[in-house]
Amino acid sequence: MIYFPNAKINLGLRVTLRREDGFHDLDTVFFPVPLHDVLEVITNSTGSASGVTFSHSGIPIPGDMSSNLCMKAYYLLKKDYPDLPSILLHLHKHIPMGAGLGGGSSDGAFMLKLLNDKYKLGIGLDQLKTYALALGSDCPFFIINEPVQATGRGEIMHPITCTLSSKTMVLVCPGIHVSTADAFTKIKLSPNAPSCASIVEKPIQEWKNTLFNDFEEPVFSAFPEIASIKEKLYNAGAAYASMTGTGSTVYGIFETSPSLKDLFPSHYQLESILL
Repeated sequence: MIYFPNAKINLGLRVTLRREDGFHDLDTVFFPVPLHDVLEVITNSTGSASGVTFSHSGIPIPGDMSSNLCMKAYYLLKKDYPDLPSILLHLHKHIPMGAGLGGGSSDGAFMLKLLNDKYKLGIGLDQLKTYALALGSDCPFFIINEPVQATGRGEIMHPITCTLSSKTMVLVCPGIHVSTADAFTKIKLSPNAPSCASIVEKPIQEWKNTLFNDFEEPVFSAFPEIASIKEKLYNAGAAYASMTGTGSTVYGIFETSPSLKDLFPSHYQLESILL
């Protein structure tokens, strides 16, 4: 069985409160984007001591594969469904990693959905979201996978009306690593900002001066190269441009497909997507 985990962007991202538990309260809109990884699961009829035989292709995946969210999703379900068979798992990475696009979270959430569907586990939507939250704060969004207002740590979600159909989204990933933990230490709180959901329900022409990502200020200060991407997208005619998450991907939303030839270095990952 093959599934295609998709990316997401943040339409606005405000940090409203530092919590006593060490986390922060956020206000944002998660918006699904048709940029995909590929996730394939085959039952391993020969068995495996580990339960999962994991292979991958595409963008290299660093680190210990046991920490991959697809692996964690399998073993999370295996605890409650011990008859879950050994599997061959292949992940093809196309969504840039550590770039604010939620690719890892999406892979983990889609793994839960794939296993549930393939092996007919009968897990309902609410329980899938509970499992997903155990993987990470962003993961429950990919169970819903439609535009939502997200608050709390990002796990409290309410569907909203937000359509960008027929517009073109350009994603620009410069491959710069931004430390999320470091960005949070430099953030300025926005406790009284208008909700992102109330803004994105207005015409996109009103977003530029009202819809903000609080992480842009500290990240742009540390990495002027990322700030210049946003400026170039506006100069190319974007109706709205912003960094997503804590970066380093910047997106621009255009009324028509733009010409970006020679605008960015060749080592950038550049994606133009018709919504």
